[in-house]
Amino acid sequence: MRVIAGTARSLRLKTPDGTDTRPTTDRIKETLFNMLQPYLGGALFVDLFSGSGGIGIEALSRGARHAYFVENDKRALSCIQENLQFTHLADQATVLKTDALSALYGIHEKEADIVFMDPPYDCGLEERTLAVLREMPWVTKDTLIVVETSLHTALSEFENLGFCVEKEKRYKTNRHVFCQKL
Repeated sequence: MRVIAGTARSLRLKTPDGTDTRPTTDRIKETLFNMLQPYLGGALFVDLFSGSGGIGIEALSRGARHAYFVENDKRALSCIQENLQFTHLADQATVLKTDALSALYGIHEKEADIVFMDPPYDCGLEERTLAVLREMPWVTKDTLIVVETSLHTALSEFENLGFCVEKEKRYKTNRHVFCQKL
């Protein structure tokens, strides 16, 4: 896995051993960031269920001003910290060593521009996380929320939780859902 573009372009990132994380492939990451690029300049980016930190690091490399990385797995946290040091982006990052739902209460910003989340698939974490995000003062109607989810997740749940699905990008085994608060 590597950084696709920006200040850390082409740098290879470490990933945790084992199957507990699913690093986003370079091809899918490139597609995602081609869609996100107009929103990244000076953005506050929140990367929930961060894994190796590849998504948040890509956002910083492409112009986000600050990124929060939220992860509770020790091996993944070690990768995030090593990757931030290696890419020289650590000064623009806050790493929260906790579960995603608890971490949301620890972010004290005026507004987040982009929230990306990639929870374990088909465990109901998308809905639980969106329910908490809906209540956060730093998530406004202008905050773009991107959820990486399986193809089987019902998008009607997003709307039931107070989010409007703006678009989705489908891949072979998963998809990115772009939504905003109603």
